[in-house]
Amino acid sequence: MSGYYRDRLHGNRLKQCYDFAPPRIKQYLQAEIEYVTRRMRPNAVVLELGCGYGRALKPLAAISERALGIDISLPNLEFGKRFLERARNCHLSVMDATQLGFADGTFDHVICIQNGISAFHADKKLLVSESVRVVKEGGTVFFSSYSPSIWAERLKWFELQSSAGLIGEIDYVRTQDGNIVCKDGFTATTCSTEQFRGIAEHMAVRLQVDEVDGSSIFFVMTVGKKVPDAEPRDADP
Repeated sequence: MSGYYRDRLHGNRLKQCYDFAPPRIKQYLQAEIEYVTRRMRPNAVVLELGCGYGRALKPLAAISERALGIDISLPNLEFGKRFLERARNCHLSVMDATQLGFADGTFDHVICIQNGISAFHADKKLLVSESVRVVKEGGTVFFSSYSPSIWAERLKWFELQSSAGLIGEIDYVRTQDGNIVCKDGFTATTCSTEQFRGIAEHMAVRLQVDEVDGSSIFFVMTVGKKVPDAEPRDADP
């Protein structure tokens, strides 16, 4: 599935997906960025996984000392270089998020929002453990997935993308329970709190789970000595 983004849904086509977003989805996208930026250290060194053309990386870079974005799609990053040309502290690299080419403890924050935990269609445990590995002790790792509360608006957004020919025709028989399936092989699944707790349970992190804006479930891991996980709670964006 990662090949779909690498080979078909990248660059300007990917940007169009966000251009088509209805107001409620644009609110969700902004709420995710605000949630992360409010919790970042001043002058942080930040890594974004699956940065695409830099939509979220641009505001992250604005408050960071240095911001790195990785993606599996070279066309995405070539488009991103133009999109981010004024963000001098941004650097882009083609890289697999499950095989990060960075030393342990390199970053203050690793960020993977807008359901990257599922959208990458990678080994989730390896994806999370690699993210934790490259974060400094006391630093944080942010993953997000969709909240069930935004299912209707989310489906409408994907219907608009399908109508524009950006993704395939939606298979309504198989599209249910938080999973969107297209007839051309495109799928958009989610990660539940229970699934993520199972992934992170043996890692040396403190896990906090927040529902944000009635649209996202955030899994925030503080790297360090293993402590009991925080209880889920609602959070302001």
